[in-house]
Amino acid sequence: MPNLRDRLTRKARTLGLTCLTLALFLAISCRPGGENVPARPDYAEVVELLESVIEWQMETKELPALSIALVDDQEIVWAQGFGYADPDEDVPATARTVYRVGSVSKLFTDIAVMQLVERGDLDLDAPVTESLPDFAPGNRFGTPITLRQLMSHRSGLVREPPVGNYFDDSEPSLAATVASLNSTELVYEPQTRIKYSNAGIGVVGYVLERTQGVPFAEYVKRTVITQLGMRHSAFEPEPALIDKLATAYMWAYDGREYEAPTFQLGMSPAGSMYSTVVDLGYFLSALFAGGSRDGERILAPETLDSMWTPQFARSDATTGVGLGFSIGELDGQRRIGHGGAIYGFATELGALPDEKLGVVVVTTMDATNAVTDLIADLALDVMLAVKEGSPLPTPLRTEPLSLERARELAGRYMIGDAGIDLLEWDGRLFGLLTRGGIAFELRSRGDTLVVDGRQDQGGSILPIAGDRLVIGRDTVTRSSLDRPAPAAERWQGLIGEYGWDHNTLFILEKEGQLHALIEWFFLYPLEEVSRDVFNFPNWGLYHGERLVFRRDAGGRATAVEAASVAFERRAVGPGEGGTYEIRPVRRVEELRSEALAATPPHEDGEFREPDLVDLAALDPTIKLDIRYASTNNFMGAVFYQQPRAFLQRPAAEALLRAHRTLEPYGYGVMIHDAYRPWYVTKMFWDATPEDKKIFVADPARGSRHNRGCAVDLTLYDLETGEPVEMVATYDEMTERSYPDYLGGTSEQRWLRALLRDVMQGEGFGVYRYEWWHFDHRDWAAYPILNSTFEELE
Repeated sequence: MPNLRDRLTRKARTLGLTCLTLALFLAISCRPGGENVPARPDYAEVVELLESVIEWQMETKELPALSIALVDDQEIVWAQGFGYADPDEDVPATARTVYRVGSVSKLFTDIAVMQLVERGDLDLDAPVTESLPDFAPGNRFGTPITLRQLMSHRSGLVREPPVGNYFDDSEPSLAATVASLNSTELVYEPQTRIKYSNAGIGVVGYVLERTQGVPFAEYVKRTVITQLGMRHSAFEPEPALIDKLATAYMWAYDGREYEAPTFQLGMSPAGSMYSTVVDLGYFLSALFAGGSRDGERILAPETLDSMWTPQFARSDATTGVGLGFSIGELDGQRRIGHGGAIYGFATELGALPDEKLGVVVVTTMDATNAVTDLIADLALDVMLAVKEGSPLPTPLRTEPLSLERARELAGRYMIGDAGIDLLEWDGRLFGLLTRGGIAFELRSRGDTLVVDGRQDQGGSILPIAGDRLVIGRDTVTRSSLDRPAPAAERWQGLIGEYGWDHNTLFILEKEGQLHALIEWFFLYPLEEVSRDVFNFPNWGLYHGERLVFRRDAGGRATAVEAASVAFERRAVGPGEGGTYEIRPVRRVEELRSEALAATPPHEDGEFREPDLVDLAALDPTIKLDIRYASTNNFMGAVFYQQPRAFLQRPAAEALLRAHRTLEPYGYGVMIHDAYRPWYVTKMFWDATPEDKKIFVADPARGSRHNRGCAVDLTLYDLETGEPVEMVATYDEMTERSYPDYLGGTSEQRWLRALLRDVMQGEGFGVYRYEWWHFDHRDWAAYPILNSTFEELE
């Protein structure tokens, strides 16, 4: 399946927009005026600046759609959509496109509670068991949980409920979700420490449901959403909303990309709201009106003030967590708001309540809250500048690094036992702290590397002579990356993938320590408590929680309960030492007859005369393991009559240099395939299921194997003659085969990186979905060939 970048670029070309940049195509095309709110005249300069920033962010971060609304007191002074709410169907994004707004939902749940507090029907500081007598998570501290603690993330509850959590696509009821918390233990004593908890807000919503005798979504719709005039918002997937819901997308570091799932969360009060930027603009206007909308009071002004006051903090605190709202500062002004992140959607709602200025930004690419945050803060900055009569700020731009520069900088840099890995992934440079966290993209501004990606923005790194980097006040130095020791034997049965296709938990070994990569992006070192029990670190999303593995009789984990969520082991790959196989969609012999009778695609242009070299003749230490000359391959059929490997002479000479470069490391190359007749490529394509076709070449365009300029290979140990163990097996059609897949062990990834670095140094490029497949830079100079090995001789 092509990735989103490729699909959007093709769409632009199909529409005849080759003279336009992809950014302009995304941002300007197809904007129906009625669905947007034009800029108020005094905001024209603000809008011009923001449009340029949004268009640039959408281009550089590859965002399919984005909508924004600016609010000045009681008026939405501009609201606009950019890009496409559905790229495949040419549906443009507008200010009235429906989005899932994630944790912004919490504000509406908490406001519904505060309405009852105003009426005296609920007490924020009473034990929540007064409303929910059956609510009984393990509480070794004895301190009762209250609504105030739940709403300010001080209850000590786990982050996710065991049932109805962020990963759970079974769509359980709110009652079942809250009931599942009775099997958990409090992580911290109530009130003592902030621990963000979706489970906690689920409990808050269930208090509403139980005390009011009305389903949560229905109650909040009637008492808050409708009262605010938000006609295109709800906590349920109403048909009218789903009709206008934007298509959102997921992605991962390793290169996978897919449409985001749309299932409903069991802990709906914490993150399941649907809305538009216009509706959320009405919400901001009500806040600025002291809790009223069109003259009808939703909340009293003093109630809002209490929600904007840091809870369990010093009396003079100006930042922290209020009742629902996050409270901070921007340009010396009090800033309130909340972010939202739910499968494919990223949202930021921010306001300067004392100046009555607000903004809402939503986009449709997962985990891009750094982008929505930056745009929101910039919008508030420029709105404030207009109000104060100050000059507008000038946004800074960065440039992509060249592939050569990214590869030159890639490596490990250390100071003491701390440091950073710079990683070249698919032509881009990313930084990842050696102790874990999220990976952040680095781009250039002059000689400086600037953090400027989907997940983080701001901060800089200055490369200086002598393989050093200046990061803040520290100077880190390039460190050699020797082959890591094998992962501890006791962890071998734990390493692997767990959970769901839409949200996979990876357990991997890194730097002699077991790690968890959770929610696609968060890499956490684990503290080993016992053979099967590990703690998350004391930071990040899941601090204070643990992982407990369950093993079979052979010592291999079958499941892990991570932060109270049960993840079953995923069956990935062919199993120990096996060969990955598909079930061909048609009989092999039938495909062979058709392919031999077919003709390769016609090509125009001038090509070099083919000069294929037998690789076995180059150096006797180059090993051959030609899988397609046997049945030991993904189709279980013989395709070549001889186990031979050929490459065009420049590619063959480059391969020989790579082989000899590897010798001091103790390795040589083992060839699985090289030149491949076109008819075999056609057989592969016609036999492979649609969802696996990224692993085979389209015969309509020909393969670089057909040109004699691609080689499939691995490393073997010169001492033993045995192939090394990589993360994935040859021809494995799973994400483990991606060159940037983060799973497995440090040793496996080091060996994969060694092969890649050496091959790249000799002019080969790795295919983005297969760690073993390398294309020589001269591939386009040669024609598609269809000769059998016997005909070559």
